[in-house]
Amino acid sequence: MRSFALLLALTACSQKPDVVVYCSLDQVHAEPILALFELQTGLKVEAHFDVERNKTVGLVNRLLAEASQPYADVYWNNEVAHTIRLKRAGLTAPYQSPSAADIPPSFKDPQHHWAGFAARARVLLAHEKATQLPHFIQDIGQSSATSAGAMAAPLTGTTLTHMAVWADIHTPNFVFAWLQTALDSPLSIAGGNADAMRRVCEGDVPWCLTDTDDAAAAIANGYPVEMHYLGQSQSQPGVLVIPNTICLIADGPHPEAAKSFIDFALSRQVEEHLAAGRSRQIPLRPHVPTPPTMQIPGKQFLPMAVDWEEVATQLENILPRLQQLFTS
Repeated sequence: MRSFALLLALTACSQKPDVVVYCSLDQVHAEPILALFELQTGLKVEAHFDVERNKTVGLVNRLLAEASQPYADVYWNNEVAHTIRLKRAGLTAPYQSPSAADIPPSFKDPQHHWAGFAARARVLLAHEKATQLPHFIQDIGQSSATSAGAMAAPLTGTTLTHMAVWADIHTPNFVFAWLQTALDSPLSIAGGNADAMRRVCEGDVPWCLTDTDDAAAAIANGYPVEMHYLGQSQSQPGVLVIPNTICLIADGPHPEAAKSFIDFALSRQVEEHLAAGRSRQIPLRPHVPTPPTMQIPGKQFLPMAVDWEEVATQLENILPRLQQLFTS
């Protein structure tokens, strides 16, 4: 009996996947979506995830290294700029998913190499008793009154994307002057957005710059914290909203199953699921049901207009200098 059970276990472990997904969204949030896809389609997914300290960059580098013999079929990114980098490197293939038909054009590639869904906003997470908060994100670390908090080092993930957006809106020199002032201030530099969030929850700092998913997790766990949407005035560009993106890897081993997964990930069902889940991802489509407390771009806050192609260019331009500034 033990031998038979062991044989079944070994058979299950050796079962080949129907589709291989590289995923930069936090594993805890992505796994229920992957399980739902397997349940509804009967297809087996092999998933590989980024770790927090290498968010997005780790899997992007792996995809680049595997370019001559792709192992992945799909890349599910938690931001946009690195997906565009992969497209420019020739690693993605066009696929016009029918599920993306009602996603706003500003969140889709015109050549159909990627599409966005389920976004997060860049926000301030603050302890309920915090008294001095920055009024705009641009204020962070620029004076003694706005330097008591924390932010992630802008080397990976959405913080890196945020700096690339600023470089496009302003200039790279503006970004690095802002960062140098912030580094010379008492502002704490965290290993990632989740680390910055934990510092607020543990009382190490009164506030931090992070994403709505990490802020929502802190609130759901019962910490006395609240979200603040900053950067909203006639003279400021609004709140940065960063969607997940998904793309088909060129010459991946399972192209048809990959397209099925992309169709599923871009569905209204998945946006509703991610909105209702602990990560509180913001649907890009109108009329997707959301929790009553969710802030919706264009309704409760002003979203920033973003040229994602230019942001990807700026990310490539500023990343080497950021690495030098934060790792030297």
